[in-house]
Amino acid sequence: MSNSTKYVFVTGGVTSSLGKGIISASLAKLLQARGYSTTIQKLDPYINIDPGTLNPYEHGECFVTDDGAETDLDLGHYERFLNVPTSQANNVTTGRIYQSVIDKERRGEFLGKTVQVIPHITDEIKERIQILGKSGDYDIVITEIGGTVGDIESLPYVEAVRQMKWEFENDCLVIHLTLVPYLAAAGELKTKPTQHSVKQLLELGVQPDILCCRTEHELDLTLRRKIAKFCNVNMNAVIESRDADSIYDVPLLMQTEELDKVVLEKLNLPTRSIPNLDNWKDFLLRLKNPESEINIGLVGKYVELKDSYKSISESIIHAGVANNVKVNVKWIHSEKITPANVQEELEGLCGLLVAPGFGSRGISGKIETVKYARENKVPFFGICLGMQCAVIEYARNVLGKVEAHTTEISENCKYPVIDMMSEQKNISNLGGTMRLGAYKCQLMPNSNIYRAYNNDKISERHRHRYEFNNSYLEEFEASGMKATGKNPETGLVEVVEIEDHPWFVGVQFHPEYKSTVAVPHPLFVAFIAASLKTSNSN
Repeated sequence: MSNSTKYVFVTGGVTSSLGKGIISASLAKLLQARGYSTTIQKLDPYINIDPGTLNPYEHGECFVTDDGAETDLDLGHYERFLNVPTSQANNVTTGRIYQSVIDKERRGEFLGKTVQVIPHITDEIKERIQILGKSGDYDIVITEIGGTVGDIESLPYVEAVRQMKWEFENDCLVIHLTLVPYLAAAGELKTKPTQHSVKQLLELGVQPDILCCRTEHELDLTLRRKIAKFCNVNMNAVIESRDADSIYDVPLLMQTEELDKVVLEKLNLPTRSIPNLDNWKDFLLRLKNPESEINIGLVGKYVELKDSYKSISESIIHAGVANNVKVNVKWIHSEKITPANVQEELEGLCGLLVAPGFGSRGISGKIETVKYARENKVPFFGICLGMQCAVIEYARNVLGKVEAHTTEISENCKYPVIDMMSEQKNISNLGGTMRLGAYKCQLMPNSNIYRAYNNDKISERHRHRYEFNNSYLEEFEASGMKATGKNPETGLVEVVEIEDHPWFVGVQFHPEYKSTVAVPHPLFVAFIAASLKTSNSN
């Protein structure tokens, strides 16, 4: 069977966290640079419907797309590398697959047949894989399969890949990412884990076409030949994936290894032109050769696991490069900040970012941070809950409403300056029920946010339940905290700023979701620029 769209599957063996997402994004970047329309999809084997209800400690951040899908953080890498928005179709979970099949069974669509993993679950997986291909928008769809080969959870996905390789013959290929560990005691790299991993894949009926070998040291010709021989792949299809200084080095390392060329040859596609990665190389050059450096604080409650704020930390890197400055981030646990130690913890930082989050843990530390930034004229950037903390702090310490709070934490507080949206009040389910996805925002001229975007109409992604309570707006604005951005349809406050402050911006939306290597987010660029200005004036 011939297919106009080609499919590339990326599987992983030996251990998790080898970097399938980065390899997938790097390959997609190279194919895109050769003129192929490419997208990436992540298949997650867990039974949650989406990552929206998952603990960030377990799964890292939840990324949100324009169409309101709560997705895996790898989609953030895809967007940052490709500068192309993703959607609900780019992330599929086992929970969603089974839910869909069970719904069909309840509607009688299987005509009384016994519903089984094969063919019903695997057919549903194949259908989800091909949604992007059948759209006609893409030449190549790269599908990353989460987890590790041999996991019980991923067996139906590997079976679906086996079937697609059989059905589409030359239009499908499998890249298997595996580990070639260095044993210090023996003083050499060991290929046995890779051999075992490929053997496991072969037992499931899938022969990998390309092996991507994660390694700390060079994979010499002898080792490549050995891996090729024992794993039944071509020599040129044994790709070295060495540890890199930065994830942004990986596309260039993969280009040196000719991964994109091997993929195109195996898919019988012309190589077209040599990829033009001049802009990418320029980004890397500036990343590695900054003119100066600054220290900023990121205050949140998940700072032990930096993946919880992955998009924010990457957005800071992009903005640093745009300002030709290296940004050293001090990760500060909000639970540890108290009125007694706030000065000691935050002194000397050129900017403060209060991160998003849910729940009461660490909120008092965030409010203390806001107070410090406001009183000491330190550039401040509050995102989602960070913006709400800025509103609470201002109400308490400037408006004199000491009992001001958010009803998320204090349901019957005297001054609910942050309150639940009216349409959310009768919802009992937590998953997928927040204000999610892209919404428009109208900006006020002569504001920091307007100057950052250089535009009065923007669209940004949201993920929250609680809002600024408009019944207090007049009082806030009269005393100096202005609503400089509002939703044009609902009048909901999206942005707050303090007038007599060098740079104090709180936003209800999540700008970090839209920052890419090609287009660093203007708000992060403005925040780092303001922090740099503070650094230079000290």
